[in-house]
Amino acid sequence: MTQNKFKSVPWRSASDLRTLVENRTTYTLDSCELNIFETHQKAADVNLRFGDLVLTTMLRGKKVMHLFDKPGFDYLPGESVIVPPDEVMRIDFPEANLNNPTQCVALSISKEMIENTFNLLNDRFQDKVLTEKWGLDLSYFHLINTQDLSEIINRFIKIGVKERSREKDLIASFALKELLIRLTQTQARNMLEKTYKELSSKNQLANVVDFIKSNIRENFTLEQLASKACMSKAHFVRTFKLELGMTPMDFVLNERLRLARQYLTMGGFQVQEVATMSGFNSDNYFIRAFKRKYGKTPRSFARNREIN
Repeated sequence: MTQNKFKSVPWRSASDLRTLVENRTTYTLDSCELNIFETHQKAADVNLRFGDLVLTTMLRGKKVMHLFDKPGFDYLPGESVIVPPDEVMRIDFPEANLNNPTQCVALSISKEMIENTFNLLNDRFQDKVLTEKWGLDLSYFHLINTQDLSEIINRFIKIGVKERSREKDLIASFALKELLIRLTQTQARNMLEKTYKELSSKNQLANVVDFIKSNIRENFTLEQLASKACMSKAHFVRTFKLELGMTPMDFVLNERLRLARQYLTMGGFQVQEVATMSGFNSDNYFIRAFKRKYGKTPRSFARNREIN
């Protein structure tokens, strides 16, 4: 399963649509409100605003999002955008039509839920390495979803749309806390992608990420990575996973697969060459790992790129 896949969210029937532009279905819970928006025709400069912080996630189709008086950017499935309270989203729908509608979820989260979750994290996990405190950084508001983040968004949609039990609000509360944690971990990884070079001399995790990226074709051990972070192996693994949402060796694997994907996109290389250049010692392991992440074998991926 690739990281940007979402389970099916039911479309409104034509007779239920009140409007063809941002038709809204709302599910209200104790600490949040889940909104599903559908647009079935081209539109421009549609304004939307919430009183609470909002996590929006694209499920299908394409929008162009304008935020913070900055140039618009393409907003595609597998991506999320964090919007602060009372910020106006100006949205264009350049491709939407009855045969190619857009679908997006917007989860507005109460200030109390956000504060309670991050206060709990800051009380329990005080020795944070990458940043001083747990919380959301709105400098990194446009995110490529990780698999963990996609999975918890999927689960929350299912709770909001389908859960009918008396304990629905309690279940949603637990899921919402996990979602906020996954969101901060995704932000941390996005931030490291952009800043690891400049932070490598003064931050332990950035130093490790810089080492991994600079030596991705080499074989290295957890002990080596922990040494780069000046931590014991056990402490390093716990810290890395808590702050970035994945183990160090899963991070290494993701980096190698991303590099392999770049080589395959460029073309001109055999699968065995790509495996070696990306740091894989086993062609079979590379093929299995690539298919598990991207849904296609390397050969099939390269062939499709050539056709397109």
